[in-house]
Amino acid sequence: MTTESPSVRAGRWIDHWEPEDPDFWARTGRRTATKNLVLSIFAENLGFSVWVLMSIVVVSLNSVGYDFSVGQTFWLLIVPNLVGAALRVPYTFAVPRFGGRLWTTVSAGLLLIPCAMLAYAVLNVGTPYWFFLLTAAAMGFGGGNFSSSMANISFFFPEGKKGLALGLNAAGGNLGVAQTQLLVPFAISIGTGVNLAYAALMWLPLIILAAAGAWFLMDSITSAKPDGTSYREALSNKHTWVMSFLYIGTFGSFIGFSFAFPVLIKIAFVEHAGFVGLAFIGALIGSLTRPFGGWLADRVGGARMTLLVFAGMGLGAVGVMASVATGSFALFFGSFVYLFVLSGMGNGSTYRMIPMIFSAEVRARAAETGEDADSAVKRAKRQAAAVVGIAGAVGAFGGVLVNLVFKFSLESARTLTPALIAFLGFYALCVGVTWWFYLRKSFAVRRAPSLAYAGV
Repeated sequence: MTTESPSVRAGRWIDHWEPEDPDFWARTGRRTATKNLVLSIFAENLGFSVWVLMSIVVVSLNSVGYDFSVGQTFWLLIVPNLVGAALRVPYTFAVPRFGGRLWTTVSAGLLLIPCAMLAYAVLNVGTPYWFFLLTAAAMGFGGGNFSSSMANISFFFPEGKKGLALGLNAAGGNLGVAQTQLLVPFAISIGTGVNLAYAALMWLPLIILAAAGAWFLMDSITSAKPDGTSYREALSNKHTWVMSFLYIGTFGSFIGFSFAFPVLIKIAFVEHAGFVGLAFIGALIGSLTRPFGGWLADRVGGARMTLLVFAGMGLGAVGVMASVATGSFALFFGSFVYLFVLSGMGNGSTYRMIPMIFSAEVRARAAETGEDADSAVKRAKRQAAAVVGIAGAVGAFGGVLVNLVFKFSLESARTLTPALIAFLGFYALCVGVTWWFYLRKSFAVRRAPSLAYAGV
């Protein structure tokens, strides 16, 4: 057993890193890992903050002379969501390629671009729509940060402590959504009138601080190498795509509703537009309930918890429909907050399912082939990590779909009802998929007996 300290060479690369060694972890590993976690959460939080920045800016564009249509408004919400989702795939591989320290510095620094573009756009009267659209696309840089941040932190912590570390990292990032929707309305109202430039400028010193902190204080681990085999195996496994589909329903709903909620308040209840500043409550509660969903999944089973979440989200969609039909803003706001609560819990329960599913599958296969149990467990963990990255990217695309559905519903029917009916049908489908693949007794017994006792 070694007690050697981390060997840090030029560029803050650590050549010796053994977090599974208790002596190593107690001596210096915990301190180094915690430092990198804190800096990672800070940078990722700002990534989410910039990613959803347009969701609160579009609400005030008409007050500074811009009259964009409903369709144009929703494209300003869809584009950053789309770009952020697409970037999650290459960002996942950037950490092993460039090192966590360098990539966190670069990914944080890139957030300066959309902030500078937004400040330019709102300070120059007559800025064309295409420039706003390009600015929205640049905000997508923030959406990719989640994948690289999660991948980087996973290398620092031992297996027994990764769950908490990754949970804190994810929750810290998600809170950036609520942070933006809470603080930006205050910032743009400083002084007289609406000063939208402050929505961009307020983040600049924080971004610079995050990039500098990453460059001067974070580390990179030499042994953090890309695992292409695990990704290839994950891509060919049906459970990867089943779980990615379910994650569209949970995280896709969370991020999609986060982008749309302020705009929906203003469109559906014009007389209550002053309550747009309270939109942050949904994203805040959804972020905080994510670890609670994972905690409940540990006790009742991930699949059971996920099924209950989707059933509850169906009821939430019905509540929003009723609010639109009756013109009740209180019911509208309450139903959306309820949807945020459940989508956050679903994020936790679906992520709880992934390692258990792949552990059960690999163990069952090892029992049939005689593969060494320890190597099987390691392979299951690598596959699960790959699936988390894939599901994270696919789930983020769910936010794009949510806003496209809202856009078409409002443009064609001038009401939210068709969109809500579509969501109700989708959540019902998610209930069926969860039951069919992970709760159906005949499936568990005949085709994947290990899943019956895996806590899935």
